[in-house]
Amino acid sequence: MGKRIFGYFEQKEAKAGEVLERDPSPGSGLQCRPPAAAASGPLFTSFDLPKAILLGIQDAGFERCTPIQERCLTLSLKGRDVAGQAQTGTGKTAAFLITVLDRLIRSGPKSGTNPSALIVAPTRELALQIYEDAKVLGGHTPLRMTAVFGGVDYEKQARQLKEGTDIVIGTPGRLIDFLKQKVLVLNSVQVLVIDEADRMFDMGFIKDLRYLLRRLPPYDKRQSMLFSATLNYRVLELAYEHMNAPEEIYIEPQERTVDTVEQCVFHVGLEQKLPLLLGLLKRENWERLLIFCNTKAGVEFLAAKLRGNGYPAEGITGDLPQRKRLRLMERFKSGELKILVATDVASRGIHVEDITHVINYDLPQDREDYVHRIGRTARAGKTGKAISLADERNVWYLEPIENFLGKKIPVVWFGEDWLEQDKAGRVRMPRKEPYAQARQKKERRSGSDRPKMMGAKKHESGPGRPDSGRENPQESPPVRSKGKKPRKRRAGQKEPSTVQAAASREAGAS
Repeated sequence: MGKRIFGYFEQKEAKAGEVLERDPSPGSGLQCRPPAAAASGPLFTSFDLPKAILLGIQDAGFERCTPIQERCLTLSLKGRDVAGQAQTGTGKTAAFLITVLDRLIRSGPKSGTNPSALIVAPTRELALQIYEDAKVLGGHTPLRMTAVFGGVDYEKQARQLKEGTDIVIGTPGRLIDFLKQKVLVLNSVQVLVIDEADRMFDMGFIKDLRYLLRRLPPYDKRQSMLFSATLNYRVLELAYEHMNAPEEIYIEPQERTVDTVEQCVFHVGLEQKLPLLLGLLKRENWERLLIFCNTKAGVEFLAAKLRGNGYPAEGITGDLPQRKRLRLMERFKSGELKILVATDVASRGIHVEDITHVINYDLPQDREDYVHRIGRTARAGKTGKAISLADERNVWYLEPIENFLGKKIPVVWFGEDWLEQDKAGRVRMPRKEPYAQARQKKERRSGSDRPKMMGAKKHESGPGRPDSGRENPQESPPVRSKGKKPRKRRAGQKEPSTVQAAASREAGAS
């Protein structure tokens, strides 16, 4: 393959922390092209593409097609609907972006401000990644692109949509929000793309996705493309319900994992897990490290422990504020942050160069997540190492992973000299708020006023109501014992003290 050329981006924080400025100067780069070894198909110049798109392909460093690109473009450039099965990193993003750009350029200038293309992704990170790749491939076209997802400036995104855009890339929740606010209108969409459709099902977005699809032009009035890691029954049902007789494309990876990833597993007890990790950090020659945990609490705990032992580490989880997540990812991409601890939110749709090591501090419960995790290293033909720690809680996931890979992961045995003492001491985890209080805070921040239920009593005691009169409003009101009703005091009469009450009872007994 010819000279490697990358599109470079600098994430600049505007007043809302949004990151959508392109910087053509060299810097912290984002790789848009797939590994050279996978691109052995026909030249992109063999397709009848506009010159502006060919220039964008050249900027991205593409020269030859990958299998999914070859088979998809052969059909999609003729206007056919496509349902493709392809793993992350096979070049499917470029395949549908080239199709979208080609169709919109050939259709000529549009009238109005409504978008002509809609690309739906399950996560904010993937939506932003697609947007950045689109800016490279469409950098020489006059087409305007907008990324919309939660966690960043709502008003700025709304203003961009009102000013007019050609391609909208977003997540289901924010797209529906703009649709209900009449900021986004989808009656002019010519091309629809659904990326990682299987993930839509896994994350519970299928109802939102169907809501969006029902508000698009009929399937015979637009071109539709769907991509998924697996074309299972649920995904195909969605495809045939909302697409126009799509052509099915199956790209089976030759290997589940890249050959340049060196894999190994350590069998370790829970009490030795952290000391072993600290020992590995001293033994391994790592430059940029991605560590995976299965839970948010695990990420926070491990990141705090690593910082306490002198390693600059940060954690990224699904509920981290979006602006902070973007800043963390930018620091990690630029090399300012060397260690990132993450849940599986970072295992799909995140493309960071030069990750030398991936460590599964917790073995993933889903065998496919293992492949996605270790696929973050050894990108673009480089080498990398994937280390897994199997303790007594999650060692049961190892066998399904090895069956999925079709081979055994080499076991490495360690001695006492591998273990490093934990110097961080006790880590205090943030205290969780009761669900009701957290929900009320969230509603107050968003300024939403939920309608009151019909028939609800005005002075009914319950969580958070000011008239409950108890220190802990979740406690039940005191229950009075059966018997005589308490005597009512006259106005101005003081309540007798405990001593007076006892004396009166004694007098009555005598």
